[in-house]
Amino acid sequence: MNDIEGTRFTGHGPEWKDAKLSARDARAATAWVEAKVDRAALTGKDRVEDVRDRMRELERDGEIVVHRIRDEHAPVEAKTLYGWTKRIPTAQLWHHKSCGQCGNIPGYPTSLLWLMNQLGTVYLDETDQTSCTAWNYHGSGIGNLESLACVFLRNFHQAYVSARAQGLPDGYYFPLVHCGTSFGNYKEVRAYLLRSAELREKVKKVLAKLGRLVDGKLLIPEEVVHYSEWLHVMRSRIRAIQTIDVGKLRAVIHPACHVYKMVPEDAIYDDEVLDGNRVAVSTGLVQALGAQVIDYSTWYDCCGFGFRHIISEREFTRSFAMDRKVKVAVEEAHADVMIGHDTGCITTLDKNQWIGKAAGKHAEIPIVADCQFAALACGAHPYKIAQLHWHASPVEKLLAQMGIDWQRAKAEFESYLEAVRNGRGEHLYDPRRAITSGPGARKPVMA
Repeated sequence: MNDIEGTRFTGHGPEWKDAKLSARDARAATAWVEAKVDRAALTGKDRVEDVRDRMRELERDGEIVVHRIRDEHAPVEAKTLYGWTKRIPTAQLWHHKSCGQCGNIPGYPTSLLWLMNQLGTVYLDETDQTSCTAWNYHGSGIGNLESLACVFLRNFHQAYVSARAQGLPDGYYFPLVHCGTSFGNYKEVRAYLLRSAELREKVKKVLAKLGRLVDGKLLIPEEVVHYSEWLHVMRSRIRAIQTIDVGKLRAVIHPACHVYKMVPEDAIYDDEVLDGNRVAVSTGLVQALGAQVIDYSTWYDCCGFGFRHIISEREFTRSFAMDRKVKVAVEEAHADVMIGHDTGCITTLDKNQWIGKAAGKHAEIPIVADCQFAALACGAHPYKIAQLHWHASPVEKLLAQMGIDWQRAKAEFESYLEAVRNGRGEHLYDPRRAITSGPGARKPVMA
């Protein structure tokens, strides 16, 4: 880092200085963000390594154990950016929850679980897990690679052994990651682990103390799977239970950086989804449900969250979210809804709209996750399940466009809240699907 007037230069905060570029130079410096980024632009470089090849080598050499996706997980194959095959498990899933979703957008995970209930999907929404801690790493720089790797391996080991409390074998459940940040972080950390013997040795010592090794070896998942990938391969089955026509809706998709820009070779692309030029998750689902997916010029842009500048340069986040995403969706695409698949993106694009009004930025559009949109289209209650009352951007117009009587739904929800106050609440699922089955489990719980 450079030292400017005694201040450690971080690229954020009061030490930021105006570059004083001419209008022409400023235009040249930022023109790249308006470039049309299609699949060819992403693959027009040397072929990258498939880390799964390295994983198989280490397994053959007896250094690691691979948690494999088996036939009982009912995998569906999808193609990634380079045409590689990725197997997505669709059954016996272990939900790796998101701290940001549970704390800020609770309708996000409940919508996903509700859809799985409707489809009869077997899953475990276990309590014995932790945050991935990637926000700390990206946002503050305090974390380190060793700690990230230990958390990753600890959580995925728990997924591997979680079925023991039900008298079922190890590996019965396969982890499904809810948060895009966790998803990108875990894939990146897995690649580091597979390429660095030194890192493997360091974390192995920690995992041994925690009792989190398998036959004295590190456990690595065959695939790191995001919930949006599950939605993508299940989209035809979700379409089969759809009850609401969304054909008149114009939707734009915000792809999350952590989902498809981190370890981009692992992102799913489909020739049937915008000619294979966009990451397929979310878009494929929304198209399958019948809504009109509208392309827009800033689809490739970050939502503005960016981790560190949401902390130290918050006004940049707010202006970027409004000017580069929300206003474009409203004024260029004339969209009725913006749909995303990551915690930070949904929060940023949703919550900053009312703040933007203070600066005279009045563009408004509902921001929902793909699973919330799908659940609504399949008849989920907009407040009880999708929990749209947690959203800051307006949702009433969208609900009306979908033919949902939001005033009646709101009254029903208020009545339900009174029932909860009087001890008559409901469970989204059988509480035994949230067992703690780690080393601290006291007795088996039978399904």
